[in-house]
Amino acid sequence: MELKKNPEKDLNRKSNLYFVVGLLLVLTLSFVALEWKSYDVNYEFDISLNQTDENIDEEVPIFELETTPPASKPIIPTEIEIAEDEDPIIETTIDATETTQETEILEAADIEVMEEPDEVEVNWITIEEVPIFPGCEKEKDKRACFNEMMQKHIQKNFRYPEMAQELGLEGRVNTQFIINKDGSIGTIRKRGPHELLEKEAERILSKLPKMTPGKQRGTAVKVPFSIPITFKLQ
Repeated sequence: MELKKNPEKDLNRKSNLYFVVGLLLVLTLSFVALEWKSYDVNYEFDISLNQTDENIDEEVPIFELETTPPASKPIIPTEIEIAEDEDPIIETTIDATETTQETEILEAADIEVMEEPDEVEVNWITIEEVPIFPGCEKEKDKRACFNEMMQKHIQKNFRYPEMAQELGLEGRVNTQFIINKDGSIGTIRKRGPHELLEKEAERILSKLPKMTPGKQRGTAVKVPFSIPITFKLQ
């Protein structure tokens, strides 16, 4: 009669599994044992060598450094040129600035002081002979003719600046210019609402022709003249 074994009672059935698990466990323990590190917890240092004894006086040694003076440049002797007897000798004469008994002393009354005449500027209203605009020489009322010719000159040379038109700038520019003693146009002053309008007013006045200068007591003088220039958009 053949005996049959119960499969559940067989001890060799799971032997391979147990072998693998045991092998992994042994390898893990071996790895941990090899990689294990330990450190000392307490750190003790001997600091007695860092403390100085106050009773010990130390003398700081003094070092003296010897410096070598720089080498002096050799002195080159001055070359002496020997002049021949035939060479002409140029002598320099220095006149003394000190006075002697023969020096003539000038008195204050003998000295003439030249006074330069100051630049006279006479107002347009009070001047005796007003400047004459070209074309007004034969007119009786030269002031009225001057004003009329000024208006014609402004209308002829007037140009409204394009930039001022785009910006909508308008207003009155007060101007003043000087008619010099030779009839030329001198300093031009202007004041208005914008720089563009001021520049245009200055350009118009700079084109004024040369005039006959104004006179005060028969002498040509500077005469200021003021006139407003109005800029208005239509």
